[in-house]
Amino acid sequence: MELCRRLHDLFADKAARSRVALVSVGLGYTAVVTEDGGIGLAYTYFETKQSCGLKRDYVDWEGQPADGLLAYLTGSDTIRRSMALALINALNYPFAFDLPEDSDNRILLETLAIEQGTRVAMVGLIKPLARRCESMGASLVILDAARHIGRPADFYRQLQGPVDVLIMTSTSILNHTAEEILSHAAPSVKTVVIGPGTPMVADAFLPLPVDLLAGTVPLDKNQVLRAVRHGAGTPVIQKYARKVYLKLNRSR
Repeated sequence: MELCRRLHDLFADKAARSRVALVSVGLGYTAVVTEDGGIGLAYTYFETKQSCGLKRDYVDWEGQPADGLLAYLTGSDTIRRSMALALINALNYPFAFDLPEDSDNRILLETLAIEQGTRVAMVGLIKPLARRCESMGASLVILDAARHIGRPADFYRQLQGPVDVLIMTSTSILNHTAEEILSHAAPSVKTVVIGPGTPMVADAFLPLPVDLLAGTVPLDKNQVLRAVRHGAGTPVIQKYARKVYLKLNRSR
């Protein structure tokens, strides 16, 4: 929760000077576009769908000041939290756009020193990356609540012991588990936050034991928005985007 508060505070001033141009809540991802051309993504996070609508009190945010939408980041509504995180990524778009590329995750693997015998813990199963790690001789332990994989207590114990690397999807920000998970990691564990919704904002992560941020910058905005509207996932979105990274300097 503190991570979300820091993100909110870091972007409060810019949000107050910005307006929302477009909001698209897809089955897989949510996209927000600001009037200055920024575009950001976040995983569409909802726990249950019990009616035809996911939000009881509808608000049309398009054309409205962005700070109202930003306020949802620390609220209880998970759909609106997704919208707010996508907004942050839209506000941060100019900075993220200039970050270096890691199209094949080579920098990620090198930074985390994944090799034969490396013990990797993954929060949120990313199948292509899991296969890549295993092909390099690493062993994996996975915690993914949506897929009913793993038990938190067992996973946390391994973070204290044999695990060398922790890979967390940015969904852990949306469900407010990121800080809890990181609190169980031994100081020696190298950590990355990864996924299209990852906010590439070093200052937000400074108090946390995170070594690397790996995110996504949309390039063909129209195609990315089309993919979001069509309920497409990460592999489709990445066709029209660029993977970027940001190394963090954290004390151990």
